[in-house]
Amino acid sequence: MQILEQVLAANQTFTKNLSDQFVHYFSEPSKMPKRQLAIFTCMDTRLVDFLEPAMGIKRGEAKVIKNAGNSVTGPFEATIRSLIVGIFELGVKEVFVIGHLDCGVSHTTSQGLTEKMLARGISPDAIKMIEKELEDWLDHFHHPINNVKEVVDKIHNNPLIPKDVPIHGLMFNPHTGELEVVVNGY
Repeated sequence: MQILEQVLAANQTFTKNLSDQFVHYFSEPSKMPKRQLAIFTCMDTRLVDFLEPAMGIKRGEAKVIKNAGNSVTGPFEATIRSLIVGIFELGVKEVFVIGHLDCGVSHTTSQGLTEKMLARGISPDAIKMIEKELEDWLDHFHHPINNVKEVVDKIHNNPLIPKDVPIHGLMFNPHTGELEVVVNGY
């Protein structure tokens, strides 16, 4: 069975046996985060169904934004755009930037990733288009704690983010579930 078929089969089973926790969670479903917070974190699989419960966050309580290495690469890239919508349209009042120990991006280099892309048939011209951004992103990410500090700083100092929104930085241990404050946004 291919992955898509596996996902669709799991979805059929899930919807046939849908728990009341999903059906009746809200009296009126809302796109607004009940706890008025956004979590920006890494896409690491070890965080799935682990980070939010470790924070006491349930379905409907937070906006969760994920990307590789919880990185911000520009003043209006996807993460910033998502935060802008969250803050101005969806009632987000605080942002939590959460990195994690043992992040795979900290062991990745632009050269190594480029070699893998070329081996899979990606055009050298396409790679040339993004070479500088790829280097700026991957070759400067070696320490997840420093990355959290830098991302908090980039979001906090972004002229599109209101100064009254606290931007917190935390580290998550993907083995124990423990959170450690790196930057207190208050």
